[in-house]
Amino acid sequence: QLQENQDEIENMMNAIFKGVFVHRYRDAIAEIRAICIEEIGIWMKMYSDAFLNDSYLKYVGWTMHDKQGEVRLKCLTALQGLYYNKELNSKLELFTSRFKDRIVSMTLDKEYDVAVQAIKLLTLVLQSSEEVLTAEDCENVYHLVYSAHRPVAVAAGEFLYKKLFSRRDAEDDGILKRRGRQSPNANLVKTLVFFFLESELHEHAAYLVDSMWDCATDLLKDWECMNSLLLEEPLNGEEPLTDRQESALIEIMLCTIRQAAECHPPVGRGTGKRVGSQ
Repeated sequence: QLQENQDEIENMMNAIFKGVFVHRYRDAIAEIRAICIEEIGIWMKMYSDAFLNDSYLKYVGWTMHDKQGEVRLKCLTALQGLYYNKELNSKLELFTSRFKDRIVSMTLDKEYDVAVQAIKLLTLVLQSSEEVLTAEDCENVYHLVYSAHRPVAVAAGEFLYKKLFSRRDAEDDGILKRRGRQSPNANLVKTLVFFFLESELHEHAAYLVDSMWDCATDLLKDWECMNSLLLEEPLNGEEPLTDRQESALIEIMLCTIRQAAECHPPVGRGTGKRVGSQ
């Protein structure tokens, strides 16, 4: 009897879906399209056994191309709610492979709010499976740490940190307590220097520091470690920094000190809305 009742409810839900959603998710009014996507996101989260499959997910994927920013935004926030739950990740694999390129392209969306949420969604995708995003996908997000729009840059900074800086090799408490050149931060500081030099935007160190300030404060304020990398002799088997790398580290260090002292973003970076053609 329970099974019969459940089947009857599912048949009713399916009838409502086909009779209402399938017609209204393409409604002429953007607000109705946005409500449809928001609701299907809730259904997939609450009743994943029935709704979290590609027959329903494809509607969210298609709607990511909607001409209205508010609708695209609802697609991304609905997907974030699903990717955030690691137990649902296996059901999202086909969707991810099919629509990943679209999500990556949305990091350059003309609406800043959409771009921010696209980067945050990719950060969740990264945490669910590192293999999904190619090196090229990641590089498309990395360069946004130099964006003039701070929310976009901060979201990209968190993505960069999760990808390149959040894994520590040192698990031993004794190693974690070492300071200066022997601290776990030493390799992370070098990674930051290498990334800065590879990005070839050498006049934008302040932008890079500001982008990562919220998620990597402890690393960026480890001036003892930075000093020891500059002043102390390399450890056995360790490659010394080149003159170019030392100059870059000094520049980054100066930017971190300025950021800590002044507590505001660098000149030219703001949070204003993008103005341009629709």
